[in-house]
Amino acid sequence: MVRRSLRPAQYGASLGLICLIAATPPGAQTQGPLSVIDWLGTQSTSEVARPAAKLQPKVEEPPVTQSAVAPVVAVHPLGQGGPREIGLVPARITGLPSDLWLGSDITKLTARIASLPDLHLPAAQSLLYTVLLAEAGAPSNFAAAGDTLALARVKALMKSGAIDPALSLIEQAGVSVSSAHFDLWMQNSLLVGTEDRACDTLAKAPHLTQDYGTRIFCNARARRWEDAALTLGSAQALGLMPKEKIALMARFLDPEAYENLPPLPLPRNMDPLTFRLFESIGERIPTNSLPRAYAVADLRDVAGWKAQLEAAERLTRAGALPDNQLLGLYSERKAAASGGIWDRVQAMQRFETALDTGSAEAVSKTLPELWQEMRSSELEIPFSALFADRLAGLNLTGGAAAIARTVLLLSPGYEVAAAEFGNTDLASQIASGELSEGRPADIVQGAIYDAFTGAPPRADLVAMVKQRRLGESILEVLILLHKGTRGNDKALTAALATLRALGLEDTARRAALQILLLER
Repeated sequence: MVRRSLRPAQYGASLGLICLIAATPPGAQTQGPLSVIDWLGTQSTSEVARPAAKLQPKVEEPPVTQSAVAPVVAVHPLGQGGPREIGLVPARITGLPSDLWLGSDITKLTARIASLPDLHLPAAQSLLYTVLLAEAGAPSNFAAAGDTLALARVKALMKSGAIDPALSLIEQAGVSVSSAHFDLWMQNSLLVGTEDRACDTLAKAPHLTQDYGTRIFCNARARRWEDAALTLGSAQALGLMPKEKIALMARFLDPEAYENLPPLPLPRNMDPLTFRLFESIGERIPTNSLPRAYAVADLRDVAGWKAQLEAAERLTRAGALPDNQLLGLYSERKAAASGGIWDRVQAMQRFETALDTGSAEAVSKTLPELWQEMRSSELEIPFSALFADRLAGLNLTGGAAAIARTVLLLSPGYEVAAAEFGNTDLASQIASGELSEGRPADIVQGAIYDAFTGAPPRADLVAMVKQRRLGESILEVLILLHKGTRGNDKALTAALATLRALGLEDTARRAALQILLLER
């Protein structure tokens, strides 16, 4: 059987070589094939030899411009050599260069980040977090580009529910840089319950926010009741706050005065401060109908175990919570009832008990039920990451054996698993990097097959890399991949092929495996 090899040493050779040739001066020593990312990380100081310039007589005249076009002027604070790099994960971990945003237009870039769709494919979610958290400088076409980009990245993380990384990133960017920075810091702090730090900062620098609700709330937290009441009265008299917010603030400051009144209507547009105020007056709002960021509030001890479990599952599905944190909640205590999430808790606890015994027979009995629960809650990827290694050494039987194979192919060790199970289908062939001849008839499988057997990448997205717009290019690929998972087979082929051309082979393979193996 003829096979096509997808080994890392070969998959990006043609594109990497083209980029290298374009960047290598005549007479320079050639290197082996490089992926686009490797090529970007290579800083060559060699220059083409030029003939020595002839000496010209010195002319005592001011220099004259050769063009009427206004020059591009880079502006940065005195004492700094350029825009600072902001990010939580260094380049040695992400593999992404620090200039991945440098050539992008800041207005278009922030608009693209703000309009990103809700990515459902775990491989796509993981790549998005990597790009947003990568240590990198900002575009150089705008003086305050670093601050603007940092705010856009934090908002995108918040939208995904990754509040802890969002908090760390905004704190690194500087919470006192502007009112926008502080307000975003306060919003994230309110969700995780660390608002006292933000209020302490505001007390020392009241100019950091123009939000009267925040000022009233922080005064109340510090027991400065008179200041809080005075600010509320001023806001009401001058019409500086909506009537609904005024009514909520009044109950927050003096709950006894409104004790016998009916509950307030829920606001149409929720914000973290309103959410916490309702919680403070004893009218806590369920988070399952709110944006994902609010689920973080249910991870605090003030929420019940069921609410914590549901919030953890929701965040883990989005890749916004460490897998072990969800596992810890599953194992925390005995299920309080049956049905729904309680069946999942019981199945997980029985499975872990079977694993601890080391009995393949016991695992074979408990794995199918748990896997069905994981599939129904779309938690197959976290489960695979947690238990693939422990399942690999067991000689399972029946349906459990097939489930274990799927779990291993969905785990980070998919290539080792494929070598053990053999290339029996397209999924195992993608995992091993060896594709058989013969395009599958299925539309989705055919689109994936084409991406790994020579389909060209999107030329415009690859061209962005040479323009130092790698981050923007990756965002566009993620949007293209999202369209591909929604039924656009051509977009799917182009997205996977472009990921490979950008040197993101592991992401391309894991995305393909998840599309083939996950039942959505």
